[in-house]
Amino acid sequence: MEALAVRLSGLDSYVDGAIRIVAFYDTLMRRRVDLSALVRASADLAECAAGTRLHGTGQVIRMAPDGRQVSAPPVPASTTAPIILDEEEIGTVWLERPGPPSPLDEVLLDRLAIAAAAVVERYGPARTTMADPALVELVISSDSDEAARARALRLLGFAAGLPVRVVAVRSQLPLDQVGGLVCPARLVKGAKIADVGVLLSTAVDRSRFPAGVHAGIGAADSPDRSWREALTALRFTSQREPVIRYADLGALALLAEVPQDALRDNADVAGIARMAGNSGDLETLDAYCVTGSLRRTADLLHLHHSSVARRIEQIGKALGIELTEPAGLIRASLALSAWRLLVN
Repeated sequence: MEALAVRLSGLDSYVDGAIRIVAFYDTLMRRRVDLSALVRASADLAECAAGTRLHGTGQVIRMAPDGRQVSAPPVPASTTAPIILDEEEIGTVWLERPGPPSPLDEVLLDRLAIAAAAVVERYGPARTTMADPALVELVISSDSDEAARARALRLLGFAAGLPVRVVAVRSQLPLDQVGGLVCPARLVKGAKIADVGVLLSTAVDRSRFPAGVHAGIGAADSPDRSWREALTALRFTSQREPVIRYADLGALALLAEVPQDALRDNADVAGIARMAGNSGDLETLDAYCVTGSLRRTADLLHLHHSSVARRIEQIGKALGIELTEPAGLIRASLALSAWRLLVN
């Protein structure tokens, strides 16, 4: 990027140009500029449009070299860099340089990203999701005393006296993305504990969990009890019902107290386990247990009701349960829930 190199260092070396870029951004940070001023200065320095986007709020700022906001439709970025705060990607910065990027663009964007993170932390306040796992463990552990739990909650940013809900999550998506979606307007903190993600928040929007995420939501005001409830609810989740609130389980939650060997030895549960290799039969039985109706099951599965009737008859014979009778339907529902506890 010859024009920028000339402007910064008078045709000095790349290293000298990089040092001048670092000094330029150090000056901006000392002056405590806001995000708009930071992007405007970057566009002026780079002599091309520059932009930034914050993931949490969706805020986008694009500035032209003349200091005005860019009104033209976005063009492909020539160079991009993530904004990292507390080890979490909270946004992106970029340059819109015509033609190929030049060596000093990477240095410029690196410093712009660092400065943007500092600005967000100063003026945000920053809404990072990922937290120190040790603090999260203190909050949810039944071995923590109340003083230690309260201190950990304060350090995580939660006000004293407010109930904190706990969510247990299994997902291929990054935990910070899930937290940002389900708690868009409230403080949320998360960490990975063993193979389960933990989210802490004062309120959770069940309807906002993205596809593919399985989650259990605790109900108790005490975080340690809420965590145990969240783990129990997570065990009951399925493809049809991937997000479950512990409060909605009711008496079904008692199944989680039954020893796994006792569940495994039950004839009805063993029958479900044998059938589990046939995903079509399992899906049909699951839908039928929920609806209790052949026609509603057919609508749910987009099948003809006569096809569903034949499947239910065959499944009932395989399980030794009369599924068209209320008692048989209850047996199958309990067996299906118990089987999920063994596999989740």
